[in-house]
Amino acid sequence: MTASMTLKIAAAQLNPAVGDVAGNAAKARAARAEAAKAGADLVVFPELFIAGYPPEDLVLKPAFQAACRSAVEALARETADGGPALLIGTPWAEAGKLYNAVCLLTEGRIAGVRFKVDLPNYGVFDEKRVFATGPMPGPIEFKGVRIGAPICEDIWGGDVVETLSETGAEILIVPNGSPYHRGKQDIRLNLCVARIHESKLPLLYVNQVGGQDELVFDGASFALNADLSVAFQMKSFREEVLVTEWTREGGVWTCKPAEPVNVLDGDEADYAACVLGLRDYVEKNGFPSVVLGLSGGIDSALVAAMAVDALGANRVHCLMLPYKFTSKDSLNDAEQCAKALGVRYETIPIAPAVEGLEAALAETFKGKKRDITEENLQARARGTILMSISNKFGSMLVTTGNKSEMSVGYATLYGDMNGGYNPVKDLYKTEIYRLSELRNRWKPHGALGPDGVVIPPNIIAKAPTAELRENQKDQDSLPPYDVLDGILERLVEREQPVAEIVAEGFEIEIVKRVEQMLHLAEYKRRQAAPGVKVTLKNFGRDRRYPITNKFRDPGTKPAEPDKNLAKGAVPARNETVDF
Repeated sequence: MTASMTLKIAAAQLNPAVGDVAGNAAKARAARAEAAKAGADLVVFPELFIAGYPPEDLVLKPAFQAACRSAVEALARETADGGPALLIGTPWAEAGKLYNAVCLLTEGRIAGVRFKVDLPNYGVFDEKRVFATGPMPGPIEFKGVRIGAPICEDIWGGDVVETLSETGAEILIVPNGSPYHRGKQDIRLNLCVARIHESKLPLLYVNQVGGQDELVFDGASFALNADLSVAFQMKSFREEVLVTEWTREGGVWTCKPAEPVNVLDGDEADYAACVLGLRDYVEKNGFPSVVLGLSGGIDSALVAAMAVDALGANRVHCLMLPYKFTSKDSLNDAEQCAKALGVRYETIPIAPAVEGLEAALAETFKGKKRDITEENLQARARGTILMSISNKFGSMLVTTGNKSEMSVGYATLYGDMNGGYNPVKDLYKTEIYRLSELRNRWKPHGALGPDGVVIPPNIIAKAPTAELRENQKDQDSLPPYDVLDGILERLVEREQPVAEIVAEGFEIEIVKRVEQMLHLAEYKRRQAAPGVKVTLKNFGRDRRYPITNKFRDPGTKPAEPDKNLAKGAVPARNETVDF
């Protein structure tokens, strides 16, 4: 076969749904038809596209594996029409093992299958639990061109790409399920530069877009030529199919440059991720609308704005649930926020519910002083009312607690923690303020909410309070949020020892108190709603601490390793040494 000198490759940056095999196959067909109009030879899809990513233990179900295989075979037969070939990801069972695979579908058949070698088993990834490690792959031949198809993690180390280069690959095409976190795109680009530098091969990086439970995939697919120049950059957080043109001169393939596109980053990317994550959770799970408590505080105001941007005002129902400690400012601010967003808004006083609960408990609590128990009754009354509205009307209850509160347990189980999803779960309080100010001057592409100021300035300016007692402020119980968030970021994301945090200027008593609260609140976090991941390490998939946990950092410099033991000295009786 004569090798092609030109090749048109379509990057299908799409939003699959986990488990929707028929729907994902339909998306593949639509993308193929779109790419065919532009004369594409090959359409490339993200990792495990037919199954949706990540499928977790669903992929172990034999009926699911069979459905994915059947869908791929049907797509393969359709390529007999002379249209574009497909490079598509799917689970693949073979010889008693299950692989994360990519298949080349062309001329009515499955012309090649390659398996993922490096299975990630850290952070949000758990692929070694469900997939077998594939053998080192060679290139797949397509129209006389030898294509290397490393799958996502396969390019994070150099071995797979080195093998492909040594076995004659001419172009690297990388299907990805790479989830978003802050700063991720720079990491991807630097990684790909390293692989190109080693292999001297151009690289096409096709990433998934969309929300899947706590993960959001930002797309932002791109190609780099062998000279490390950026050939094209696709948009972030948006589905699209882009047909690219490749030519071979002097034995080297080059992608024709496209108009540059700026990807979202920083706070804008975080906001867009939260909106997309909420939208897809609601849409993919079939909820008609959402309901949330609008307290007049900044967390619920930002969540309301995100909900409207995600779903439109007609699908968002906000409720003010006042009690005797609710200030006039809060009542006014909540109403103004609801008007600015254009949502359905109503007020349900909770006094009858709270007073009824207190009356029911009066005899049992006789002789006991009022304390946080009675404060929590207010939060639980609100949570019950909101859940009841969710049950009656089928709306999903959105909860609004931020990462600072979830870190230290400043939240009430079966109260303000009630809900099906939380778009701001992974945002610290200081970031809530930043994103609120951002939303008043900007909104992401495709957002359905109004332009301009939607979060009243007074909500941003006033001191945060749960309003569970007279004149209560958050800082009655917590350090100032700039201090608290600085400590939490070091404890959670960086896993820094207490001594290092203190050396950076934080007071040891405050650091140790925050660490203690962080550990004690683990049981609450286990019962919290899922929410969008935007930081390097979120609670749940990334950070899995035991609830029963006696370890506390002593706050002193760690002892130096015992060099005698390290050299093989016999340890004292009852000591365990891990060599």
